[in-house]
Amino acid sequence: MHLNLDLQFFAGEKTEKATPKKREDERKKGRVAKSQDINTALLLLFSFITLTVLGSFMKEHMISLYTSSFSEYIHWDITEQSIMKLLKEVIIQFAMIVAPIMIIAFIISIAANLLQVGFLFTTEPLKFDLKKIDPIKGAKRIFSIRALVELLKSFLKIALIGSITFAVIWIFKDEMMMLALKNPINAVAFFGRVTITMGIAATIALLFLAVLDYMYQKYDFEKNIRMSKQDIKDEHKNIEGDPLIKSKLREKQRQIAMQRMMEEVPKADVVITNPTHYAIAIKYDETVAAAPIVVAKGTDKTALKIKEIAKENDVMTVENKPLAQSLYSLVDINEVIPEQFYQAVAEILAFVYKLEKKVN
Repeated sequence: MHLNLDLQFFAGEKTEKATPKKREDERKKGRVAKSQDINTALLLLFSFITLTVLGSFMKEHMISLYTSSFSEYIHWDITEQSIMKLLKEVIIQFAMIVAPIMIIAFIISIAANLLQVGFLFTTEPLKFDLKKIDPIKGAKRIFSIRALVELLKSFLKIALIGSITFAVIWIFKDEMMMLALKNPINAVAFFGRVTITMGIAATIALLFLAVLDYMYQKYDFEKNIRMSKQDIKDEHKNIEGDPLIKSKLREKQRQIAMQRMMEEVPKADVVITNPTHYAIAIKYDETVAAAPIVVAKGTDKTALKIKEIAKENDVMTVENKPLAQSLYSLVDINEVIPEQFYQAVAEILAFVYKLEKKVN
């Protein structure tokens, strides 16, 4: 009894890697190894790169909007038409400013997901599930190892970004002290340069953490989808079908094939026997094949059944032990007999036709 319980315990322990079907089922539910930090880090990195490359373009549109507001729009009469025109022009200018960042953000968001999990669309996570609002399971999630890892990861990101920010400010501290001597345009350009430097440096550090996080997420995902030996057996049974049902199906197919074979025995020209262990029913029809065909064969009980049907339908039975054994071993049902047996079978058929001619 104790041994059986131990075996059941080990059979139920999830120690096996997930099968391809298990992975596919999890994927359909939207459960994949994915790090949100990868998306965030790539999004920030390419956003700052865009600011570096297209910063001048965006600055020109901002200055244009600022200049127009205080030199042109301020003198307009407040009417419905002027307000609509003002709104239209401001929206266009604002769109020109934010469009590069928005387009890059959209492309990188999609690319980051494709990079991690490929194309995946599922509505499964949106379905209502009472387990998601279960307070007990919620408490388990809050105090789980995963939650602790996420907390430590957050502290690490704060510490890392804080350190990088302080380091960048410390590097540029002397220039910051001299900002009072610079004109507004140079001061803004300086802050822009410092901000981009700080952003790219912090983002590269975040990207490094994101790669580590992705490795952890993959490890955690693989751990959570592990299967027990019993799970694999059950899955295999579901895919292949219950062995009992399959054996019954095979038995049914065998019975149908046997019935069809027996239906061909009355059409045979002769049945060659062992005499007790083998029975081979042969038919020759020159319009179907150039040589005789084996239409039925069997041993023991099947051979006896073939001989009974042959007797009932006046099909002659001829004893030839070596020929019966050879034909049974080498020729399948509905196959033409090999050339090596032509003469022996032809002699038997000639004998049968001669006897039938005498009887008729």
